[in-house]
Amino acid sequence: MQSITENIPGYAYGKATVAPSNVSLAELESLKTSAGFTEQDWQFLRLAGEVLADQTEKIVNQWRSGIIASIPHLARHSRTPEGDPIPEYLAKSNLRFQQWILDTCTRPYDQDWLNYQQEIAIRHTAVKKNQTDDVNSTSQVPLSDIIAFVAVMNETIKPYFAAKGHSAADVERMHLAWCKSMQLQMALWVPAYMDANRNSNHA
Repeated sequence: MQSITENIPGYAYGKATVAPSNVSLAELESLKTSAGFTEQDWQFLRLAGEVLADQTEKIVNQWRSGIIASIPHLARHSRTPEGDPIPEYLAKSNLRFQQWILDTCTRPYDQDWLNYQQEIAIRHTAVKKNQTDDVNSTSQVPLSDIIAFVAVMNETIKPYFAAKGHSAADVERMHLAWCKSMQLQMALWVPAYMDANRNSNHA
């Protein structure tokens, strides 16, 4: 699988420390059907992975520095409760953000991928946020903000699919496959958030 660098702090894909997903592989297949995710989408996601491989840093910088940094209620989630920047936290999470782009496009959507979807979601909730990098920031990122921001990511990533000279038709197919994957991933994050919030309330 493609990797942006050999060592990504806090990146635990496929490791035993990642808990098994509460969503089964059969349920994942049903979600893929619901999202209209086809074999052609697989093919164009793989192509997207090749196209985006050397652009992930630019993409994440645009999302984080160019957009999120100018939206206070989003920017605060990578800052201290007083609103001060935490550069090391941002740098580490940016690397994971970049790798997530490649994982979206190049990883098989198997048990390890399913498990890590749950792990990423929980790391945005009160159960695990801040633990990976041992920082003091907001207690969680509201799922509603994440789902809403997906629209921005979907819109702003599209020009990157066109950066290597592919036809307009192929760019559209890569973008459609990406958007379907985003929808699928958010569908997996919702139950993970619900379970995490339930566990947090009972703690």
